[in-house]
Amino acid sequence: MNIRTLLLGLMLTGSLNFVSAQSTKTDSAGTTNTTATTTATQSANPAIDALKKQIEANPKDAEALSKLAGAYQEASDWTNAIDTWKKISVLLPDWAPSYYSQAYVYQNMKDDANAKLAYEKYIATVKPEEVEQNKKNLAYAYFYVAFSEQQSNPAKAKEHIAKSLQYDPTNQDAIKLSQALNS
Repeated sequence: MNIRTLLLGLMLTGSLNFVSAQSTKTDSAGTTNTTATTTATQSANPAIDALKKQIEANPKDAEALSKLAGAYQEASDWTNAIDTWKKISVLLPDWAPSYYSQAYVYQNMKDDANAKLAYEKYIATVKPEEVEQNKKNLAYAYFYVAFSEQQSNPAKAKEHIAKSLQYDPTNQDAIKLSQALNS
């Protein structure tokens, strides 16, 4: 319980960076260049190196793991970011932000199937008392799942887009998808 309280406190004070998946776009040319830069940056990144040493000393340090995952994300080192978020999910399986962050990373990796699964896990993991503070992320997660299911399961997509709009009725992409699904 102390770890969860600590992480919640970090989230509220802004010490942990959970980026919004809906605001990041990458092109394939940028991805190639970023990967080359990431390798050079990672080996010369003292913050990442220090966090890795801290985690070696205490592999269950959820705060350090979260900071490391965030540092990997900032460096666009998606493989290490996803591995680190997965470690956090094992350590804190009912902590929803780790699943949202995994989905974000999978999106950047262009792995839509795993992104969808991670958003579904995020939706399922958010506790009722946490819904209010997670409305924007829930709206995006439901939108992403609806978008992913629009061809294969239109009825389910309609349910998800309705939930998305319930949490954020101003999201223009969700409004357009809802109109397309309901026309």
